[in-house]
Amino acid sequence: MSATWWRGAAIYQVYLRSFADGNGDGVGDLTGLRARLPYLSDLGVDAIWLNPWYPSPMADGGYDVADYRDIEPSFGTLAEAEKFIEEAHALGIRTIIDIVPNHGSDQQEWFVQALAAGPGSAERGRFWFQPGRGEHGELPPNDWQSIFGGPAWTRVADGEWYLHLFAPEQPDFNWTNPEVVQEFHDVLRFWFDRGVDGIRIDSAAVLLKDFGSVEESYTDHDGVHDIYRAWRQVADEYGERILIGEVWLPDQERFALYLRPDEMHTAFNFDFLACAWDAVALRRSIDTTLATHAPVGAPPTWVLSNHDVPRPVTKYGREVTSFDHGDRRDGAPSDLVLGERRARAAALLAMALPGSVYVYQGEELGLPEVDDIPDELRQDPIWDRSGHTVPGRDGCRVPLPWSGDAPPFGFGAGEPWLPQPPVWKRLTAEAQAGDPASMLSLYREALRLRREELGDGTLNWLDTTAEVLAFTRESGVTCVANLGPEPVRLPPHNAVLLASGPLDGGELPSDTAVWLRTT
Repeated sequence: MSATWWRGAAIYQVYLRSFADGNGDGVGDLTGLRARLPYLSDLGVDAIWLNPWYPSPMADGGYDVADYRDIEPSFGTLAEAEKFIEEAHALGIRTIIDIVPNHGSDQQEWFVQALAAGPGSAERGRFWFQPGRGEHGELPPNDWQSIFGGPAWTRVADGEWYLHLFAPEQPDFNWTNPEVVQEFHDVLRFWFDRGVDGIRIDSAAVLLKDFGSVEESYTDHDGVHDIYRAWRQVADEYGERILIGEVWLPDQERFALYLRPDEMHTAFNFDFLACAWDAVALRRSIDTTLATHAPVGAPPTWVLSNHDVPRPVTKYGREVTSFDHGDRRDGAPSDLVLGERRARAAALLAMALPGSVYVYQGEELGLPEVDDIPDELRQDPIWDRSGHTVPGRDGCRVPLPWSGDAPPFGFGAGEPWLPQPPVWKRLTAEAQAGDPASMLSLYREALRLRREELGDGTLNWLDTTAEVLAFTRESGVTCVANLGPEPVRLPPHNAVLLASGPLDGGELPSDTAVWLRTT
């Protein structure tokens, strides 16, 4: 792949705990992932992005990192991670890993040292320790609330409080401290030296805090750009290494600042992911995305799902098809037949757009959200932090079904860490591999055609009704997606390359997308 491989890449997200279990303990690991590399090669992806694989108490699924320079023992060893990177490269697959700069684990050595050192120490200066309010400091320094629910401050034995925008087990780093800045530069180099091709930056916009503000003030402060300019300099030392931001911002102009030529290479496009199954809304999202990225010369990214949001088959089958973290609509009724049809069409739409595309593991199998996990088995901290009112994100993290007619469906020899629905037997990779009409076959063919004829570039919209999206790419491939209730006539074409569902003669049925050869 070229030095700009990332501009049009298809990137597969691996949530390691749920991908494949190689040692039979019920948890996915590097042994399982390495054994499944041929599957990912056959799927046709250019890179793998792994969620955090570091040592962690797993208070937040690995996003509470205890050591940024090692591998979680339940996943494997550092030597095995290096072997995985090497084996993936041999198949032409790059490796992207998560780095979590906003917070670490309360069991990380730095934080343990901070607790022991006491107030005013240099060790505490690496985090946000502050005295409390009230006569005896019994009130938190301010009224900020955790993103996971509840107060964003926890008091320690000597009376001081520390900030955690997420779970109490995830203390926030103080990014005004030069030690913190240097530590993460060293962590970047550690992994680049081991062959990692890219870094996905978790919660990228919330590193700096303004405690002088009356309201919560920790998102998108101007100074955060200096942090990522310095990261870019480190990445550029290694040549073809990329930075990818998790940046949730409603202001697209502010979002684009993270993608200037001396900052990140790309950032996740959450507006498209959250958009309803509505042609007008999707057209607006696509146009806004393209217009946002063009001035800074960055390629857009297109994402339908990830480890934090409901799976597309379930989301698109609901009455409300948009997504909002503030109202997740967990457990809302879903027509899974309708949802699968729309998810297939959405996949072709997303893969035809210019830029890079992300596929979350299991998306290519058409897995639905698992809404009926028993309460006693839920592990997402949101469940406990919300007082058992918000089920959380476990439903999209259930281990993958690979083969067989009953759980654990080839995931591993032991009972999976989250239960798999028995009805998934029709959705295993084995069951779908030989079926040309399956979701897996659709993804394989779409990714093959995308690599050959689509990827990065531009598009030209075609005149259609308001319920139809149609555009042509430079290669002469036209994508048409019918989101309306009635069939529509296909435009003139030389050949049908791929369709998300059966066509009706020269008409495109409702909730169906097609790729056509038009030149």
